[in-house]
This record gives sequence, structure tokens and C-alpha cells, in this order.
Amino acid sequence: METYLNIFLQADGEKASVINKKLLEIGLKPTLGEHDYVYNWNGIATLEEEMKLIDKIQEKLKGTGTLLKFKTSR
Repeated sequence: METYLNIFLQADGEKASVINKKLLEIGLKPTLGEHDYVYNWNGIATLEEEMKLIDKIQEKLKGTGTLLKFKTSR
């Protein structure tokens, strides 16, 4: 199971390099193609686990001016 993250940066928001560092710190990996980052669950995650991850990402990026889009697939 994987959760994908697409980020949208604002010109007056945090630098992309800072956002990248914050996401790497919580286990997301950058990707090339349709999505910007991926979190690999190494198995099946519950909805509660996924919500905890999303909360963690939101908290980590709070105040950076980024917009986030999540997609999870098995």
C-alpha cells in the first residue's frame, strides 16, 4: 500500500528545498512522474494509520504555504 503526495508551492511560501527536507524527515520519498512524494506502508495500513500520517505531514508543513493532495492505493 502506498500513499502519494502532490505539493503545490506558493511563490511567497517556504523554499522547495526546505519542504523536501521536512518530508524526508518523516519518511516520504521523492518520486518522478505523476506524484511528487510517496510513503510506502510495507503492507496494508488502516484508515486510522493513514490519518495519523496525514496529520503528521500537515503539522510538519504548517506555516509553509504549501497545498497538499493525497492519494492512497493498494
